[in-house]
Amino acid sequence: MIEVTDFNAINESAMLQDLSKEDLAVLAKFCDKKHMTKGMTVFIENMPGESLFLISQGTVRISKMFAEADEKALLDLGPSDIFGEMAVIDGLPRSATARVVDAVDLISLKKADFEKLCREKPSLALKLVMNIVRVFSRRIRETNEDYRDMLIWSMKTSGKG
Repeated sequence: MIEVTDFNAINESAMLQDLSKEDLAVLAKFCDKKHMTKGMTVFIENMPGESLFLISQGTVRISKMFAEADEKALLDLGPSDIFGEMAVIDGLPRSATARVVDAVDLISLKKADFEKLCREKPSLALKLVMNIVRVFSRRIRETNEDYRDMLIWSMKTSGKG
């Protein structure tokens, strides 16, 4: 369990949008805090997804293995960002690896605690799900834009554009 004040510095987080002070007080009861130092691994691609994480301080790099020993950084996340969010929705294995770049303070919400929150406070759980979907949707749109830009660049450099 964390204190509601742990959300103060990151109240602009997309995960916390439209949550009242009362909502945050309830959510705090379902969350835990974790400190990790530079170089530590939060989770590895293909391991079971058990928690989502909200960064209150520090930096986490999300990467993906494309071939044996060929790991590519996808993005760096900082304070107020969330990652691993699909774990509380689908519980499927992790699709990427998360490593600490700069020492981080994380707020975590385990899938089991999220499910308990859904049973006990469904209106708050729905707000969280909507916020998670918005984050996920934004990331998909950004990825599509990056892919589109890469295709255009590829066509121009190959003489087909």
